[in-house]
Amino acid sequence: MKYLIWILVILLAIWAFKRSRRVKSDAPKEQPPAPATPANMAVCLHCGIHLPQDEAVTGEKGLYCSAEHRAAAQDRNPV
Repeated sequence: MKYLIWILVILLAIWAFKRSRRVKSDAPKEQPPAPATPANMAVCLHCGIHLPQDEAVTGEKGLYCSAEHRAAAQDRNPV
């Protein structure tokens, strides 16, 4: 009789453990974040590199990747 009670306790523990794992896996998972919208790209007039338009340096002739390239192209900062 003593062994029967121990077997029931062990089986009950295994059942409770498996049930708790199943409940956790059935819970709705968080949705992955929506992909960011692509940024508008610009091309540096001096070296031709593509970069996001909001990071580009503006000159009178166009967009550049840095102030050094704007100066190398002999372009001025627009007023």
